[in-house]
Amino acid sequence: MSKKLVIKVTAGADAPERCSQAFTVAAVAVASGVEVSLWLTGESSWFALPGRAAEFELPHAAPLPELLESLLAAGRVTLCTQCAARRGITQAEVLDGVRIAGAQVFVSEVMADDVQALVY
Repeated sequence: MSKKLVIKVTAGADAPERCSQAFTVAAVAVASGVEVSLWLTGESSWFALPGRAAEFELPHAAPLPELLESLLAAGRVTLCTQCAARRGITQAEVLDGVRIAGAQVFVSEVMADDVQALVY
């Protein structure tokens, strides 16, 4: 079984169930001791900013701020470079612990040995 999990979440408030699934799977994996790298792309990019996760609501789902907090504490959270640029988001504005990186870093992560990649 793979011990590293890279999850790319492309959905935000525009597709709340898909977004919640990505964050939930990532948080459960972290809690299970799996090394997790969560990539925020597309509309999920906004969750790299302070307070934005608190605006997300989905009935019967774990609160997004709590899921994100667990990922920042025990995993790695990355905001896509191009997605950040298109939204005018800079490194100075993102939550502590969020890095901004591009496709080269993503490809490097998913091509490493013992990695499972998921896209939501």
